[in-house]
Amino acid sequence: MSEESPPPELPLTDDAAFTALEKGRERVTQELAKVVVGQKDVIEQILIALLAGGHCLLTGAPGLAKTLLVKSVAETFALKFQRIQFTPDLMPADITGTEILTETTEGRKLTFVPGPVFTNLLLADETNRTPPKTQAALLEAMQEHQVTAGGVRHVLEEPFFVLATQNPIEMEGTYPLPEAQLDRFLFNVKIDYLSEEDEVNVVTRTTARAPTQIEPVFDAAEALAFQKLTQQVPVAEDLVRFAVQLTAASRPGQSGTPDFINQWLNWGAGTRAAQALIIGAKARVLWQGRSHVTENDIKALAAPVLRHRLLLNYRAEAEGIDADAVVKRLLETVRLS
Repeated sequence: MSEESPPPELPLTDDAAFTALEKGRERVTQELAKVVVGQKDVIEQILIALLAGGHCLLTGAPGLAKTLLVKSVAETFALKFQRIQFTPDLMPADITGTEILTETTEGRKLTFVPGPVFTNLLLADETNRTPPKTQAALLEAMQEHQVTAGGVRHVLEEPFFVLATQNPIEMEGTYPLPEAQLDRFLFNVKIDYLSEEDEVNVVTRTTARAPTQIEPVFDAAEALAFQKLTQQVPVAEDLVRFAVQLTAASRPGQSGTPDFINQWLNWGAGTRAAQALIIGAKARVLWQGRSHVTENDIKALAAPVLRHRLLLNYRAEAEGIDADAVVKRLLETVRLS
């Protein structure tokens, strides 16, 4: 059995979607700039993930406006928004929903009460502060866009995005995310501290006046149309091969694997990483108003696509090597043929 969500009304044609994106691209940037200072690359990567129909993991220390940024994106796209604060005592049913016994005219029956995952954009805040069992409750929703409860499949409304935040794993009270869940995220976007000028701007804004309201630029139907449009962006076969070779080179113990990969990694990226590189590159092209994918598009997204899919070993940690350093070496080693 299943409960289907109705599709958005009046789906846009490809031409109408392209025109809407062309007209609204600059407005999105302007609206987000009302409340988010700096973080240009972070914003672009999140928007690319939305166009690609992928989920995004935001990594950074507390107080860097991760939650504000996600909420602002939801408002800009006029998406239904829900937020879950992940804590050590959070249960899977607190995310997906639960069945309760209710009185009806036909007698007592179990009724499913949807959880906060039934939305367009779900903010999973500090997702690595809850145990793996609860973290895994998001897996079916992220991959299949559905929730199964009591043997009944409940389909989520489209579009559906998960933007999850996590604190650095070195912080107290955190649990590492399972590899299977990490692989479901299209990007892992690192949010760093602002420059001094940007931080002065933030402090001045937030202590001088009431928060500025964001005006919606797009809606859910347009977001779905942009996803369809992204899939149609052309990409040459040699670029697809480059993405596959870049991903394959990250796997230790394989024929032709670079020596530094064998020295520093226990596990590399799978095929889903190559898929993420290509669909992400297509979305980047569409967002920037260009016509076709280039090598630079793939290279620009290599770090957010690969950094959470590489499992470093103790030797790498002892030598102070992180995932970004490995990705940089990969880009220097693997060349477009």
